[in-house]
Amino acid sequence: MNLLATLRIALNALRVNKLRSILTMLGIIIGVAAVITMIAVGAGAQQRVEEQIKSLGSNLMIILPGSTTQSGVRLGAGANQSLTDDDAAAIVREVSEVQVAAPSNRRTEQVVANGANWSTTIYGVNPDYFEAREWPLLEGRMFDQAELTGNAKVALIGQTAAKQLFGDLDPLDQTIRIRKVPFTIIGVLDRKGQSMIGQDQDDVIMLPLNTARNRLFGNTQGKLRRVGTIQVKVREGSSMQVAEEKIRELLRQRQRTQPGQDDAFTVRNLTELLQAQEESSRIMTLLLAAVASVSLLVGGIGIMNIMLVSVTERTREIGLRMAVGARGSDILTQFLVEAMTLSLIGGFAGIVLGITGSWAIGELTGWATRMSPESIVLAVGFSAGIGIFFGFYPARKAASMLPIQALRYE
Repeated sequence: MNLLATLRIALNALRVNKLRSILTMLGIIIGVAAVITMIAVGAGAQQRVEEQIKSLGSNLMIILPGSTTQSGVRLGAGANQSLTDDDAAAIVREVSEVQVAAPSNRRTEQVVANGANWSTTIYGVNPDYFEAREWPLLEGRMFDQAELTGNAKVALIGQTAAKQLFGDLDPLDQTIRIRKVPFTIIGVLDRKGQSMIGQDQDDVIMLPLNTARNRLFGNTQGKLRRVGTIQVKVREGSSMQVAEEKIRELLRQRQRTQPGQDDAFTVRNLTELLQAQEESSRIMTLLLAAVASVSLLVGGIGIMNIMLVSVTERTREIGLRMAVGARGSDILTQFLVEAMTLSLIGGFAGIVLGITGSWAIGELTGWATRMSPESIVLAVGFSAGIGIFFGFYPARKAASMLPIQALRYE
């Protein structure tokens, strides 16, 4: 008996019991749909982490001032304003693994422009900051050297802040006021999106570092050349760990930290942090897929159960077919084809349901989902494998019947 004839007989047998066949396929449909949906949700979360890593910039570390103690009370990180412009310059000069070290200050201020006002984050930076963060301009130009050293009243604006202050108008060459000080916008930053903690990175205004310190943040910061953070970008191919160790040693020497004494600064390796988050997201995706695969297992058990019932009901048919010349391999093939047909039809229906479910989750909840062809191929292959695995025992039981016993079955 050829495979085509076997497939036709199997489809006819399934058509006779339509409701039972549909209920049997239901477990496979739900299982395949669950696997595809969970993988899509997990892959979307992983993609979100990858986008966050990209938005931060590659090989990035942030150096923050450390804690300090006042009147017996230990204050948190950043309370000890111990970092300066000179520290950033020394890091670039003496640590060969470092590409740029960009000092910066930040503060939240109310900004007025074009009849609107908006509370946003003001940064004092130099051009190295944008190289460290891999943050290009969408239009306009960067600060020039005269503006950096001369306390020029110029600014770069992020897209969220531009939207809130100017709406659909082009912000380039427009004037904004921060603490009644006018600034001219000379550039618009490209979009960055959300940070790893959900902060809108485009809701910013960038000023030259000296301008921010001397005109907005107070003369003390300007005179002492204090900075709130130093963004460090390590050269491609260099070891982040080696660079971090050298930076720690250099800053301890510059701040005359004694052996055994706590550092007056904190170094955070953001790349490693986000890579750990990415690995956690990948593990979560696998866990979700494994949990969803339990539905496929339950569906496979349902197929085996129904096929055993079908073998019992068709015992006389099996005996009759053997009596007229059908071999055990023909019977085995027929029941295996029936089981695989149930699984594959359920698998394709599950694909449609899974794709629809993934789209619906993304639209209704706003979660990021990413459909991958690999998950679809995996789900279909797994469903076919379940049909073979769980259909083999009933098929073997049918094939091993003796014709005379099968014909006597009541």
